[in-house]
Amino acid sequence: MPLLPNKATHRTARIFPLTIGLLVVAASVLAVLNRQSLEDWWKLRGYQPPADVARLASQDTMNSYTRHLFYLNKPQLLGTVTSFRRHCPENKNTIVLGCYHQGQNGIFIYNVSDPALAGVQQVTAAHEVLHSVYARLNSKDRAQLDSELENFYKHDLHNQRIQSEIKLYQKTEPHDVMDEMSCTFGTEVAKLPAPLEAYYKRFFTNRAAIVAYEQRYEAAFTSRQNTIKSDDAQLATMKAQIDSQEAALTALLKKIDVDQNRLDSLLATGQNAAYNAAVPGYNSEIDTYNAGVEGLHSSINSYNQLVDTRNQVSGQLTTLAGAIDTRLTTKSTK
Repeated sequence: MPLLPNKATHRTARIFPLTIGLLVVAASVLAVLNRQSLEDWWKLRGYQPPADVARLASQDTMNSYTRHLFYLNKPQLLGTVTSFRRHCPENKNTIVLGCYHQGQNGIFIYNVSDPALAGVQQVTAAHEVLHSVYARLNSKDRAQLDSELENFYKHDLHNQRIQSEIKLYQKTEPHDVMDEMSCTFGTEVAKLPAPLEAYYKRFFTNRAAIVAYEQRYEAAFTSRQNTIKSDDAQLATMKAQIDSQEAALTALLKKIDVDQNRLDSLLATGQNAAYNAAVPGYNSEIDTYNAGVEGLHSSINSYNQLVDTRNQVSGQLTTLAGAIDTRLTTKSTK
């Protein structure tokens, strides 16, 4: 019968290496977990967010985690196309309002100053910080989120503007479409499926406030676009009426000329009775024509006034478009 080893000694010999192994593994996991915190601390040491940056975080209702990521990227609001594009050079022929540098290496926001577009910076800030959030998702959470985003995009997204926005991302950033979806849906879609609402609730205490900013500045464009569309339709109707008035007056003037010649002939041939009988009808035609001319002038004045109003709104729309135009063209040197 073979001798059994001393149980206490055997266990000690076996446990000790195992204990060391456990300690090493635990330390490694702890190091991985703490490394990110240490890196974040190092980046944020001594950082005090500027007032406008802190204000954006509050307005977007970022919770402490989201605010931490936002500040970690040391956001900058840049008021000129030149300075902004120095940090966001991609898509130089596309209007870009913000960018996030991977690895928590910066968020840059174009500072739109037009008061009619209040809310652009807030939505842009929320959009860009969601990139930072997405970058830190683990593989399981990201796969789940991507599935929810794709499902919503394919089956429940009916907003044509946002559909167009996603299609643009598919062309310009084909490898980051899901990331862009996560940022776009969270800041621009008012009602989302419950799983997506739960996801965004992890980062904003009131996502509706962000969407309200988006709806507000989007309305600055859509309201004017709708006004122009309505004015153009009304102008088309008015133009048709003016054309009809002009045609009727032209026809009446031809008849007046004919009747004038007939009256002249009656008078020249001494047919006084026939002449006198035709004069009242002729005078009535003149009165009708003169009234018609006044009516035509009034219609033309109304048309021109509406054209002026319509063009003013069009000018406002052009100004608004210019306020967010960050394309790197020869005109974008402001």
